[in-house]
Amino acid sequence: MTIVKWDPFQNVTALQDRINRMFEDSFSQARGEGEISSYGWRPSVDIYEVEGGIVIKADLPGVLKEDVAVEVKDNLLTLKGIRDEEDDLGDQCYFCQERDFGQFQRTFTLQYHVEPEKIKASFKNGVLKVTIPEPEEEKPKKIRVNID
Repeated sequence: MTIVKWDPFQNVTALQDRINRMFEDSFSQARGEGEISSYGWRPSVDIYEVEGGIVIKADLPGVLKEDVAVEVKDNLLTLKGIRDEEDDLGDQCYFCQERDFGQFQRTFTLQYHVEPEKIKASFKNGVLKVTIPEPEEEKPKKIRVNID
């Protein structure tokens, strides 16, 4: 007979993982970054580092350029806008409707303080690209001290 060390919390951890997965599955469409969102949908984003900064790309198919806003305040970058539902089918009905419509908002915490006027955004073929430059390093100031 093999002697196995008993871990009283082993089953509790597995139960906690199953409960977390259940909540993630239940609220996956309404979830924000760690919070439940009241917005209609949540666009997918890619965030990656390039020479001299960070790039955020957001997939916004069917969204007009005029309906997208990029805001920066207190080291938070917010992408928000709206995608209107296309044609009303009248008395016809859908067989399947998987595309989301309505307002969206995604907020990201920036790692460092940036000057909003240096952020660049472009919108092409339904993809929003936001380029956030790294801040310039502050150079130490030399103070000449005269010794009498």
